[in-house]
Amino acid sequence: MSKLQNYASIKSWSEDDRPREKLLLKGKTALSDAELLAILIGSGSRNESAVDLCRRILSDKDHQLKLLSRMSIEELMTYKGIGEAKAISIVAALELGKRHGIADMPIFPKISSSHDAYRVLKNTYTDLEHEEFWILMLDNSNKVINKHQISKGGITSTIVDTRLIFKKALITGAVAIILSHNHPSGTLKPSQVDIKLTEKIKKASEIIDIKLLDHIIVTENSYFSFADEHLL
Repeated sequence: MSKLQNYASIKSWSEDDRPREKLLLKGKTALSDAELLAILIGSGSRNESAVDLCRRILSDKDHQLKLLSRMSIEELMTYKGIGEAKAISIVAALELGKRHGIADMPIFPKISSSHDAYRVLKNTYTDLEHEEFWILMLDNSNKVINKHQISKGGITSTIVDTRLIFKKALITGAVAIILSHNHPSGTLKPSQVDIKLTEKIKKASEIIDIKLLDHIIVTENSYFSFADEHLL
């Protein structure tokens, strides 16, 4: 029997097994990740249903949505049955999910601990495979005024201009700042470069009278705080 004869389209399944009908009957939480993705793309290929196609894509990414969200439109289009429009739909949906996490944060959160700072920062670094350096700018009540990217680099480092940090802080009227960058490698240990840079910015902050409250290193699942480790 040919593959085409083996293949049964979603329309031939029982209503209980069709993703759209299943969502209507049982609610969104009853659907697997593959079934939710299948609703997004609508159809598969001649030899593969939308659900089977999405299962295969997820399997290639160890069933981790965070790995799927790192795929480019071009990478998604290498799968037969995924054209540009479907690839764009997947990328857009995953980006909305990421932004939803950011939107759950208060617009002007008050920073009372390193964990508060981490909660504000963590979505900024989600799914990044390169290093970026960001600062939080705070008022005299430790509420976040603004968040700004200082630099964007490679897998293991990024160049930071100290002058740009304080230029942004002064323009914003910040009383205090929190430094942050990510380690795509997953290591939480600060490098000697990280330590020396923090010391340099600390000295400059004392001269300009802008408090340096912390330097947060963010990884996929955790963070390191210079303040908590008494390195400031």
